[in-house]
Amino acid sequence: MTSEAPTQGRRLPPLGLLVFVVGAGALGTEIAAVRLLAPYFGASEIVWANTIGVVLVALAVGYWIGGKLGDRFPDMSPLCSSVLLASALTALLPFVARPLLNTGVTALDNVSAGAFIGSLLATLVLLAVPVLVMGTVSPWALRIGIEEVDKLQAGALAGRLYAIGTAGSLTGTLVCALLLVPGIGTRRTFLVFALLMAVVALPGIAATWRLRAVAVPAVIALLFAVPHGGIKGKAANGTVIFEDETSQQYARVIERADGSRVLELNEGQSRHSFYRPASVLVNDYWDAAVVLPLATSGKPPARLAILGNAAGTVARSYAHYFPETEVDGVEIDGELEEVGRRYFGLGSPNFEAHTADARPFLRSTKKRYDSILLDAYRQPYIPFYLTTREFFELTADRLAPNGTVMVNVGHPKGSELLRRVLSATMATAFEHVYQDHTRPTNTILVASQVPIDRTKIIEGTASIPTLAPTGIREASQLRPAPTDGDVYTDDHAPVEWLIDRSIVQYAAGE
Repeated sequence: MTSEAPTQGRRLPPLGLLVFVVGAGALGTEIAAVRLLAPYFGASEIVWANTIGVVLVALAVGYWIGGKLGDRFPDMSPLCSSVLLASALTALLPFVARPLLNTGVTALDNVSAGAFIGSLLATLVLLAVPVLVMGTVSPWALRIGIEEVDKLQAGALAGRLYAIGTAGSLTGTLVCALLLVPGIGTRRTFLVFALLMAVVALPGIAATWRLRAVAVPAVIALLFAVPHGGIKGKAANGTVIFEDETSQQYARVIERADGSRVLELNEGQSRHSFYRPASVLVNDYWDAAVVLPLATSGKPPARLAILGNAAGTVARSYAHYFPETEVDGVEIDGELEEVGRRYFGLGSPNFEAHTADARPFLRSTKKRYDSILLDAYRQPYIPFYLTTREFFELTADRLAPNGTVMVNVGHPKGSELLRRVLSATMATAFEHVYQDHTRPTNTILVASQVPIDRTKIIEGTASIPTLAPTGIREASQLRPAPTDGDVYTDDHAPVEWLIDRSIVQYAAGE
């Protein structure tokens, strides 16, 4: 015979509302957690896979524990106490994350661990316990609800609660991604979900504990006013003069002692734009992109597309040296255009910014370009759909007859794995593929349907005194690229495995 639940008849909060809000909190926390990890590990498929995996395991364990607790304590007060604990842990999460992640990233860098291991450990430490506690709610609520229904209705109750929980999860996902994170930031997104869970759970706490329990939502509300003090902390090699969470990622600008500026995105493993106040040239791979298009025609391109414009280092150089060139700067994160104009000298009459992903932009444009620069690879993991035969066939179709395509390939020092795959894949769409080792960790691949002539670079820059040395240097480094690597396609492009392999080989000293 089933005993009566101690709180039977006192159904505050309603079980459905409790399950809905906790479901929203669980998935909202998952989405926000990826944004929290992005400044340290990026936001690649690897980071997403680790986050989803940890959340699923934590929920599964929580379901099992929740069932046990429901059988032992079929009462609203302990259930709501569990929700209150989950809300407190969720509110603390963004505050403990920064010092923990800063320390963890430093330790992982010392052993050359990649984003897979780093993000897995980080999600385990940060998310496992809060999500586990949230996972206890649904089976626990079901156990309490069964006390008040006929056995023949138990299945209907279970289905209703699971449907409500799923609706909550969907709501949490959409509200988090579309409204909260872009509207109020990652940290306050955690606090919103934590506060909602606390407020809904509070009426169900036993009367003798309710006054003390009020402290939880009260403290969470006060945390909204705490200054964030920066997202990622100080830079080791300069002063952070700008940082923000854009709609796409974490971005910050670092100013060095000599006045130069660097744009870092997400985990900060690569420099995505560079600025020198006294010179347009920056003595890095961006300079090569200014002279390499001359290799087929001997003259600057009339129209250039930069896929992955970031803050506009290359666009600024073209505005100075070749102001007649029409430049389309394509960047998936449109907010970086304003960063470029404010901190990197971006902007000229012949520059037009496009907020779009590289491949959809190429597919939709009707223009034909004399040169296309692909600088959209975000290290350490890069979009697979920008490495395939189909992508380079599309690129070739958008080039003028004598046009060139340039691909900036970042890689560990001495590694040839990625550039061999890319040069082989590009060779399926272009007659000629060359490589320019601009620096130990960067290679620019140059491809065209017409012969590539290094002397044309030298001749085309000879009349520009400040650019001529760059032309001579890049021409001397330009060589035919090996095309014996694997060819990637939209169906099979294991670029993440390739990058992980490169990192492991580099760490092992191979």
